Amino acid sequence: SLCTDPTTGGTTASFAMLGDINISEPGALIGFAGPRVVRDTTGKELPDGFQTAEFVKEHGFLDFIAHRKDLKDKINLYLDLITNQPLRT
Repeated sequence: SLCTDPTTGGTTASFAMLGDINISEPGALIGFAGPRVVRDTTGKELPDGFQTAEFVKEHGFLDFIAHRKDLKDKINLYLDLITNQPLRT
């Protein structure tokens, strides 16, 4: 799955995080409900960077983060590896 900014709501809850490989752009907002809704619902302060791609990766829900300009090469590398193809150069 490729999570761009923003990836929120039902998309996140249903299929966005079900990929064999989960990728995001740096700083993308990824979550079911926005930080304000989560804070108001739980009554708790949220950690710095909550629901950013970097936070989500640190907690094991993303495999890697790449800038949009690098995505084609990164995705091709993964595809070559999992399909046992020679690596593209």
